[in-house]
Amino acid sequence: MAALSDILVVAATERELAVPNGWRTLACGVGPVEAAAATAAAIATHRPAAILHVGIAGARRRSAIAAGTVVIGNDSVYCDLAPRNPFSPRLVTPSVALVNALRRAVPGALVRTIGTSARVGGTKECEIEAMEGFAVLRAATIADIPAIEVRVISNEIEESDRGRWQFDLAFDTIARITPQLVAELLRVP
Repeated sequence: MAALSDILVVAATERELAVPNGWRTLACGVGPVEAAAATAAAIATHRPAAILHVGIAGARRRSAIAAGTVVIGNDSVYCDLAPRNPFSPRLVTPSVALVNALRRAVPGALVRTIGTSARVGGTKECEIEAMEGFAVLRAATIADIPAIEVRVISNEIEESDRGRWQFDLAFDTIARITPQLVAELLRVP
């Protein structure tokens, strides 16, 4: 696919980013607006060959997906658009080749739709919820750059006590697996 330096790894915060080992990184900020703006600016400046968006996420209680579980996004849905309209896309789907590559990198990972919302609990239709994925993938799509989202579950969306969220586990897991994810992206033709 590309040289290592042509891969851009994007996360909301520095803590979600692994130490770069030849790839570029971008801490895009929290929420869809910050993520879209920062990603678009990075694309204009660096023109990466591919984008890997990583981070932590919540899972709906009914899904019974445990903290520490890796989730590869096979679709990214923007859940803040209501009512739905024909003028604003709300779905981005990465290529099957990217999904399969990351499944090889983390064989035990789940493959699910990941919802994006600017607020906790805003993704009623999705099992997995994050705040930046659609924005990052949409910026990449507009620029015709392949992109994919990978999350590690830190909490149940319905858990209001953030002291019970397992941030350290999720942050450590995403940073640990990122080099494997990048290595597999490089093998995609």
